[in-house]
Amino acid sequence: MTNLVIMPAKAKKGMGWSDFAEEATIIEETAKPERANHFIEANTMEIDLQHLKSDCIVPVFSKDNELTISHNAFIETVWEAANSFFTGERIENPEIRVSHIVKGRIPEAIHKPANQLLESDKTQYFERMMFCIEVPTIHETVEGNKLALSIGGVRAYNHMNLYCKKTVEKFKVFIGFKNMVCCNLCVYTDGYLSNLEVSSTNDLFRSVLEMFNRYDPAKHIHLMQTLGNSHLSEHQFAQAIGKMRLYQCLPQGYQKSVPRLLITDTQINSVAKAYFQDVNFRCSDNGLSMWKFYNLLTGANKSSYIDSFLDRAYNATEIATGINAALHGDGRYSWFID
Repeated sequence: MTNLVIMPAKAKKGMGWSDFAEEATIIEETAKPERANHFIEANTMEIDLQHLKSDCIVPVFSKDNELTISHNAFIETVWEAANSFFTGERIENPEIRVSHIVKGRIPEAIHKPANQLLESDKTQYFERMMFCIEVPTIHETVEGNKLALSIGGVRAYNHMNLYCKKTVEKFKVFIGFKNMVCCNLCVYTDGYLSNLEVSSTNDLFRSVLEMFNRYDPAKHIHLMQTLGNSHLSEHQFAQAIGKMRLYQCLPQGYQKSVPRLLITDTQINSVAKAYFQDVNFRCSDNGLSMWKFYNLLTGANKSSYIDSFLDRAYNATEIATGINAALHGDGRYSWFID
């Protein structure tokens, strides 16, 4: 792990970050083969950047009719920040997933019956959007799985109040690693901003660069490598799954004394099923490594809605590393396996 050092190719100190963020860089779309796996799957569809720019309207704050930061401006600003910080690396075009389409009409078509609407009469935008940008030239291998550096973010209009005057806008952004075997995202503390509030793309650009500066990829990789050194027996795995199912039923006061668990019952059932059936991460004769357990959690998380995906991805890291520490005597997560 001493060989993995990620730094910008040229120093950023003293640079005027706002100078870079005045104009969003245009990302040229190129054809790419269909993926067998996606970083998120349930209730989403894949679209390209051009569709967001040309076929979707941009919501406004209703009290003063001020524009919100559009989905495509969000993506382009993060993409530009990645290119600025990781100069010399190959930055892939973003993979974009959307959900919860909001349909409308232009004023001239208000009184038309639905079956007579033309495409030019319709408007639409997506309430929730998530994107992921790979940096394939920065990679490492953990337990035989290739991990590539990945950057991305989430925008969910349902987390904002658009029925008011223009105010700060909320985003989630991350930098971490994607397991290229299954496209599971590994999200870590220093590489995740769960409630980024900005009022312009300049602020967004600056905040993303600051996150890149704070993120320690070597520490993140080392943490994931340590997961491969510990194993759960079948009894311990069953105990952990059972305690996870009990978590939502705990009395409120008692639940607060236990580390948080955001994974749903349906996802816990998926983890139990994958314990026997997952091609890449099922149990073996010597039990289940904590690395495999972690990937069962992140794999189940791919069924989350976009707006809760990153919080649960980060929580999967908390649970896996916490239980791993409990196997070595740490008491904080011992409830899950005792």
